[in-house]
Amino acid sequence: MTSTADDDSIDGQSTDPLPPVVEHHHRNVQGGAARAAVFGVSDGLVSNVSLILGIAGAGSSAASVRLAGLAGLVAGSVSMAAGEYVSMKAQSELLERELEMERIELRRNPNVEIAELAQIYQSRGIDPDAALVMARSVMHDPKLALETHAREELGINPDSLGSPVAAAAASLCAFAVGAFLPLLPWLFTSGTAATVGSVVLGIVGALAVGTALAGFTGRSRLFSAGRQLAIAVLAASVTYLVGRAVGVGVS
Repeated sequence: MTSTADDDSIDGQSTDPLPPVVEHHHRNVQGGAARAAVFGVSDGLVSNVSLILGIAGAGSSAASVRLAGLAGLVAGSVSMAAGEYVSMKAQSELLERELEMERIELRRNPNVEIAELAQIYQSRGIDPDAALVMARSVMHDPKLALETHAREELGINPDSLGSPVAAAAASLCAFAVGAFLPLLPWLFTSGTAATVGSVVLGIVGALAVGTALAGFTGRSRLFSAGRQLAIAVLAASVTYLVGRAVGVGVS
């Protein structure tokens, strides 16, 4: 007897290819550490190169410039870390409060929460009956229900609220690194040579920070680097000119 099996089967089993595994390569942008590190370097570089050039432009001694640069590094790092911690802590506590309120509502009024979730799905074009089935399916698992309602209603991921301590530490270290670059020449030389060294390192640092930001945002590296350089040049130029105008005349 001639086999009547379809060409796409072997021994009665379908040989249809399995659907491809889709991998998503999205960065976690909700956590605070990476963001704090990037902006910490940027802030440290811009603020301290401006401070150092402002003091140097006023005709201060090399010792005064070094002291000002070091003070700016330490004070700025601590201030950035404290501010980042307070900001992230307040945000984390606010989100935790919202999540706790959602947990209570899921326990008290499950039918209301099912209706809310179904309405959200319907608003996205899903058939009302299918939306209701999906909502009820989600509500069978309390953890999944909380995660889904948090994402759909609050726009947050309960597992990615960010760490205030990590953000503060990243901000402190990153600011110190950025602030140290323009200070480095003044540890080995003084006068015009040190000033030019601060300018060169400030330019290099600004371009590096801008390029790194492009890696996070997906924007053009040339655009991000140019924008960061323009910001640093503007800030440093203003403080340098102010220093030259005021001038302490210290030899």
